Amino acid sequence: MFRGSHIARVDEKGRLKVPAEFKRLLDEKYGATFFITSFDGERAEIFPMQEWEKIEAEMATRTSSPQKAKFLEVTNYYGQVVEMDGQGRLLLPQNLRDKAGLAGDLAVMGLQTRLSAVNDEQQVARLKAAPLTGDDFAALAIPGV
Repeated sequence: MFRGSHIARVDEKGRLKVPAEFKRLLDEKYGATFFITSFDGERAEIFPMQEWEKIEAEMATRTSSPQKAKFLEVTNYYGQVVEMDGQGRLLLPQNLRDKAGLAGDLAVMGLQTRLSAVNDEQQVARLKAAPLTGDDFAALAIPGV
């Protein structure tokens, strides 16, 4: 399971250096093939291929609907299959880099079965603008929190 956040840099060729803490888990459990996409054009969602294939299998069981069509259109527009290189770098899709401002320092966050990479300055602003509230915690009803 991916958890936590690390700052990572995107180089001039658009390659994201996967933080060592996440790379260890990727190497142990998943291998080098990924589907990188976005749900909103503001961040890169980095799925190990095995995790993305679970989503594809679930989508295949669903009947056609406007929501399914929209999901497939968005994720395929931004998405590409990517192989991690020998230095632990992933090439972020060009159209996603351009639209989401994925250059320089990114916050790479563990979201259980995937990683999410977002412009660090934009993420800090987003967190300040919409902090967790008591209502959020109540809705989640997490024991011990």
